[in-house]
Amino acid sequence: MDSTQQRELGTAPVSKLLLRYALPAIIAMTATSLYNTVDSIFIGRGCDPLAIAGLAVTFPLMNLSAAFGAMVGVGASTIVSVKMGQRDLDGASLALGNVVLLNVVIGLIFMVVCLLFLDPILYFFGASDATLPFARDYMQVLLYGNVLTHLYLGLNDVVRASGYPKKAMAATLTAVSVNVVFNYFFIFVAQMGIRGAAVGTLCAQFVAFCFIVRHFTLPQTFLRFSRKALRFSRKIALEIVSVGCAPFLINLCGCLVVLLINNGLKDHGGDLYVGAYGIANRVVFIFIMIVQGLNQGMQPIVGYNYGAGLLPRSVKAYKINALCTSAVTTFCFVLCEALPHTLASWFTPDEQIIDIAARALRIMLIVFPFVGFQITSVSFFTSLGMASKSIFLSLTRQLLFLVPFLLVLPRYWGTDGVWASLALADVLAVIVVAVMVTAQLRKFRRINQ
Repeated sequence: MDSTQQRELGTAPVSKLLLRYALPAIIAMTATSLYNTVDSIFIGRGCDPLAIAGLAVTFPLMNLSAAFGAMVGVGASTIVSVKMGQRDLDGASLALGNVVLLNVVIGLIFMVVCLLFLDPILYFFGASDATLPFARDYMQVLLYGNVLTHLYLGLNDVVRASGYPKKAMAATLTAVSVNVVFNYFFIFVAQMGIRGAAVGTLCAQFVAFCFIVRHFTLPQTFLRFSRKALRFSRKIALEIVSVGCAPFLINLCGCLVVLLINNGLKDHGGDLYVGAYGIANRVVFIFIMIVQGLNQGMQPIVGYNYGAGLLPRSVKAYKINALCTSAVTTFCFVLCEALPHTLASWFTPDEQIIDIAARALRIMLIVFPFVGFQITSVSFFTSLGMASKSIFLSLTRQLLFLVPFLLVLPRYWGTDGVWASLALADVLAVIVVAVMVTAQLRKFRRINQ
């Protein structure tokens, strides 16, 4: 980010900045959702019908991997934004270097542990004897490339936060395009089945990773790799982990939640219900990623202006973004209530799975219009570096509300109890976040006055 870009973050109209930063992020995150959706569609159409259930079984483990990646990537991108707002380029460069070091160490440890105990882990996450071979084939390949995945996603977060949202978007679009080509080849041409989908994913990530590494080595890049930056800093690492705890806990709780969902559906419905949840989850995931793209566009604006002491600009960015994310989740609600069977049929020709997934969508998304506001509010606190508040809000929805519902309701309502648990947790989470955001905005108004 050059001096002109820094001045714009503190002076340009907030709505203009949001459009400039959010649009590339939305495109990138939508592409990321398609990245995962393509895997599901190709697996559902090109493999055994139970392969889609095997893929759904891997979601908790992928959430767990994403938890560690998000802790480093989101934490570092927030630190970079705040330090740039404070004109601390050395601190921002050191944060970049520690992204690499932390991701390599954490990625290697995660890979080794999971490969050693893969079958017991997958059984624990809801695999049956019928779905375990598919889940194992898929996760073995992804785990061998786990370090690459963490580095690609973490560095791409820093590219966006350091003032290059279009380059971050380009890296993601590159990965998506390559993924489509390789997935088609490995599944339908090379006949590698679900393992081919994982190989295609890693190939796409490697190409995008090379693109990002080149960015951080160019002389004209404002923030780049250097020997001075590539050294471990305990202080910076702790700051990254502290701020990144909120997204880490979100993904960690997501791992627990999907575990309970998979096991509840397997016990009360069977493997087809697990596969149907995988489909419903992928449909919703597309819109969640658009919301996350908007939030990523908001993050450098909120972080920079907060670091520079320009509180009204941070608040304005949050309010505009909350309206936009609410519009996205409302559109998702309308679409899924009106056309659930059509959406589910993209992923599989199996009519029984389509019917189950359609019912799941209609029940799960009853209060989805309010979810955009809830997610944006958590991102707002994360962007401000208020780790304790964002962590608390992350825990309320996933751990304090959803987990108890998932433990109780399926005993009485069966599989419908699983779907209803998601909606009820959203209601309570929205109420809590509304109270906390209102209090924070009042505090900002008093400070500004």
